[in-house]
Amino acid sequence: MLKRVACAVSGGVDSAVAALLLKKKKCFSVTGVFMRNWDVADEAGHCSADKDAADAAYVCSHLGIPFVELNFVKEYWNDVFSQLIDGYEKGFTPNPDVLCNKYIKFGRFFKAVTEHLDADYLATGHYARSSAGPFLENLVSNEVKLLQSVDQTKDQTLFLSQISQDALQRTMFPIGGLHKSMVKAIAVDAGMETVVRKKESTGICFIGKREFHEFIEQYIEPRPGKFVDLETGEVVGEHKGVQYWTIGQRTHIGGKRIAYFVAGRDAITQTIAVVKGTNHPALFSDSLLTEPMHWIRHPVPGLRPGHSVQCQFRFQHTHPLVDCSVSPNSDSSLSVHLSRPIRALTRGQYAVLYKGIECLGSAVIRQVGPSLFEMNSSKRDHLHRVL
Repeated sequence: MLKRVACAVSGGVDSAVAALLLKKKKCFSVTGVFMRNWDVADEAGHCSADKDAADAAYVCSHLGIPFVELNFVKEYWNDVFSQLIDGYEKGFTPNPDVLCNKYIKFGRFFKAVTEHLDADYLATGHYARSSAGPFLENLVSNEVKLLQSVDQTKDQTLFLSQISQDALQRTMFPIGGLHKSMVKAIAVDAGMETVVRKKESTGICFIGKREFHEFIEQYIEPRPGKFVDLETGEVVGEHKGVQYWTIGQRTHIGGKRIAYFVAGRDAITQTIAVVKGTNHPALFSDSLLTEPMHWIRHPVPGLRPGHSVQCQFRFQHTHPLVDCSVSPNSDSSLSVHLSRPIRALTRGQYAVLYKGIECLGSAVIRQVGPSLFEMNSSKRDHLHRVL
């Protein structure tokens, strides 16, 4: 009897090729499933989810596989979007892609396809690999590793770093061993030029073509505050609220010859500390404290109170891995010390840990350690007066 696989189809080329490769195996009964998470139209009255659903349905029709649409708009709002808005209001910078994969795609969606659609497995078009193989052909134990994709420029393990072991054991990543160029070539050969030409989505999916400031103002009331020069204490401009800004971002304050960048935010006073130049030492730190860690398999061997272990770190998926040492705290949080300072470490983002090509898991960044600027004791007191 053929194993049933629910392949998440988004209307893009990656999930289309994932579904194609599954069908070519001839040992699976494949159903394409579109996950609708957002149904609010943009300012022009267009809902991007409608176009994506139509493209996903086209892919399934072209491949000759059934198409199903599941609606998680309410769940996405409660589990992801509400957390996002709450984080922005508090001066954090959450990662909606990690939250969506944790709570929706590998949470509610995974449960729906395996329990209600009776799928044996879930498949996605993520650029990631499993130690059990692209089609789970090597699944021999109850412990599966999440591995980086072959195409390092497209690797998406950061976004998958909160996946549960149960979901990982039943999830296939058919394109994780391919480069993007090969994925596009396969789609062209299969007559799916339409999805190859489709512009890839970047940024936060539900914002679409709108400016972030314009979008977020619909959900968080502006709270005016001051831009304050971190070194001089001088008020150099005004803003409409900390929710519009993140660490390391250029501010575009008018009338200034040198560009200012965000170095700190205070959601209570609505003060944003800014510094001159994109490489100012106030933007670089080499340590951080996390919330309790989510381990995909188990904690790194040797990790115990009073002892640190060596691994690698990143908090943005396009950044190279950085060597680090991590040590546990009594509340299951981790203290992370990096081998070199990193620019714009930000509260609310995810600290993702690796051991070679294996993604070990992640945790929200609770607190960023002192910046290179703060480490200069002659300036430290002045910094605390600004924020």
